[in-house]
Amino acid sequence: MTSTASTLSPEQKIGGILTPLSAIRGANDIGIGDTETLVELAAWASEKGFRLIQILPVNETGSDHSPYNIISSIAYEPVTLSVSPQWLPDVAEKDFVRVTEKHDVAALREGPVRYGAVKALKRELLALGYKNFRSAKGSRARLAEFEAFQQAESEWLEPYAFFRALIAWNNNDEVTSNWPEEHRSPKAAREWLAALDEKQAELFHEKVDFFSYVQWVAHSQWRAVRAEFDKLGMALMGDIPVGVSLYSADVWAEPENFDLQRSSGAPPEKVFKTDPFTEKWGQNWGFPLYNWQAMARDNFSWWRRRLEAARSVFHLLRVDHALGFFRIYSFPWRPQDNSRFLDLTPEQAKEITGGQLPGFVPFDDSTPENREYNRRQGEMLFRMILEETGPHRLIAEDLGELSPYVRPTLEALDIPGFKIPQWERGGNGAMIFGADYARLSLATFATHDHPPVRQFWEDWNEAANKPESRERVVAEMRELLEFCGRADIEVPCAYTPEIHDALIKGLFACNSWLAVHQITDVFALRERFNVPGAVGDQNWTCRVPGFIKDWAKLFKNEIQTTSAALQSTGRI
Repeated sequence: MTSTASTLSPEQKIGGILTPLSAIRGANDIGIGDTETLVELAAWASEKGFRLIQILPVNETGSDHSPYNIISSIAYEPVTLSVSPQWLPDVAEKDFVRVTEKHDVAALREGPVRYGAVKALKRELLALGYKNFRSAKGSRARLAEFEAFQQAESEWLEPYAFFRALIAWNNNDEVTSNWPEEHRSPKAAREWLAALDEKQAELFHEKVDFFSYVQWVAHSQWRAVRAEFDKLGMALMGDIPVGVSLYSADVWAEPENFDLQRSSGAPPEKVFKTDPFTEKWGQNWGFPLYNWQAMARDNFSWWRRRLEAARSVFHLLRVDHALGFFRIYSFPWRPQDNSRFLDLTPEQAKEITGGQLPGFVPFDDSTPENREYNRRQGEMLFRMILEETGPHRLIAEDLGELSPYVRPTLEALDIPGFKIPQWERGGNGAMIFGADYARLSLATFATHDHPPVRQFWEDWNEAANKPESRERVVAEMRELLEFCGRADIEVPCAYTPEIHDALIKGLFACNSWLAVHQITDVFALRERFNVPGAVGDQNWTCRVPGFIKDWAKLFKNEIQTTSAALQSTGRI
């Protein structure tokens, strides 16, 4: 069988869908999209003419559930796993029914994701699977497979499982600064473990073994997903987050690889006027910076290990915030201190931080020497990444405040970047037409951080009723329709099926190798997955209406529009 990877070529244009896995409702999910759901989605998408599904990161996350706040660069998030008996063979059907009957699964499957309840249910089923696996019910063949997995993945698995067991030991508190001193470093923690009495040590070792088991199940399931995509001739694009959590297994096990003094983020940007702090200072993500010099000393083994693991599952990889590999905006304070700085002037902030302000590391672009240093750093790092991924398997998310050397460097390395039509403009300020996009690029109207296109359009249409903004927004609406080849449509106007058809087809018609619509745009929905800087727990909980099997009725016209657009633009 020919794998999908061997047939991916920029010579053949591809149409795709972007979605958080959590947002999709599968036939057997229990409140969140999972590996089984993803296979179901792939079968549906293949039938409609798509050849690519792009998902967000699936690494294990912190307590805020953001897929970009990961506590391991390799370990998978357990909530992404299917716990149905077909996918979790250590749990029999009768046991699955017995456990799920104690929970209101029907309620979990309705409305937004309820992470606490879903995680508790999946944890219970995984714990039962582990118990059965380690009992007489476990087969010798599976025991041998598990041992082989532990040996093959020991370099990252052993410190991860130890760290994950420490979280459990500390009442599931991932914030390592809250732990007792004897848990805060690998050396101290192993000395602590050696001093435990036999019963307590056995209990801790069992926790370590359990978290290793969960990752074995995860790796088995995600490799099964890869195999199903290959059968369908579909490509799966994964996501490499730009950072890892300050409270991650990676930072705990190898702190020398990180700069723990500053917090990564993004500069103020007019697109994201979501809260006063973001508008004034920028986004403070809280991730530690990488210590590139330390990483270089062992030829970036941490990165190579991470990329190798990702490439074993994903055909394509999106590198989050590619700009950060050249230079990254960072803060001299942690996100929990943001409110303290909100109303301060730069001078007042400096008094607290010892003279430091948010800014770019290693250097800003204020001098030619700084710019060249940043450019060479980015080129070196992306060459290293390409060594692990191979050509045309890496997509650089090159959005945001671009330095003039970023895109030329990526283009020289044949690394595709992103094209968001509303932002792609020539020297005269006019929107660049899709026919002029470089073939090595990914075109999309919106990422997970943006409102769906329908919401953009409706906001424009509402603003067109105001005299002070009418001329500007009408010009923007007209410009986008010209990009889509439908300058004949009169604006302003409401979001109609005709507008929907124009936008779907217009993006697919561009010259980019990959053209990807967010799933909310495919179905003309208003729902939004993430609002950067928003306060509250609503981010990442949105789910697409209806189960996959129901989409044919719920979105009949939208699906027909999309399939026809894929056909007419040569992306099938």
